[in-house]
Amino acid sequence: MTPEIRERKPLRKLKIFMLIKDLSAQKRKFFLGLAIKRAKPGSGSSLTFLQKRTWSYPVNSLQSVLKSAPFVVVGGVATRLYMPERMTLDIDILIKANDKNLIYQDLINAQAKKIGELSIAGSQWQLSDNTALDVLEAEDDWVDAALSKPNYSPDKIPVIALPYLVLMKLSASRTQDLADVSRMLGLASEKDLSEVRQVIALYLPTATEDLDSLIALGKLEISI
Repeated sequence: MTPEIRERKPLRKLKIFMLIKDLSAQKRKFFLGLAIKRAKPGSGSSLTFLQKRTWSYPVNSLQSVLKSAPFVVVGGVATRLYMPERMTLDIDILIKANDKNLIYQDLINAQAKKIGELSIAGSQWQLSDNTALDVLEAEDDWVDAALSKPNYSPDKIPVIALPYLVLMKLSASRTQDLADVSRMLGLASEKDLSEVRQVIALYLPTATEDLDSLIALGKLEISI
């Protein structure tokens, strides 16, 4: 009796929402090589200015919109807690990929309009007050800790803690990201630097040497 041959179904591809990947290591090392060659003590800004923390530019009250799952503000707006404020036109938030349907339903209920998908896992929205919102989805091991232990802005918005913000910016390694990391770390306390080193050693160990270089550049910027 000839055995029945069944057609094998192709395996379904699973979408993995891993945010931290060190795909820009070479670009980061090139940037650092140039920066170290050109670096000089001081920044042209006073130490008083560099140490000043403000939250002047308005941020949409996200807590009144996103009620069903935790989130933290990341990106340029988040840097306001750790370095002098710079104007940022949009807001980036980080959520767990498993919570995306809850968050997106909150946005729909608040009359937000979906603009499209991001190049990484996530989507872009326009809130009812025309604020641009990028929602980043991730399943990385560190995301739970980042969501459960945020810092808070003066208006009580949850903001990602410094170690995880540095982790995200090191992974992206765009020029502005590296400049932000250098300045934030130059101004950070030794306790904060220790926590940053622990997180990078655990989740992005290929960047530990570059992290030390960025700390050195940041310290050089604030030296007199």
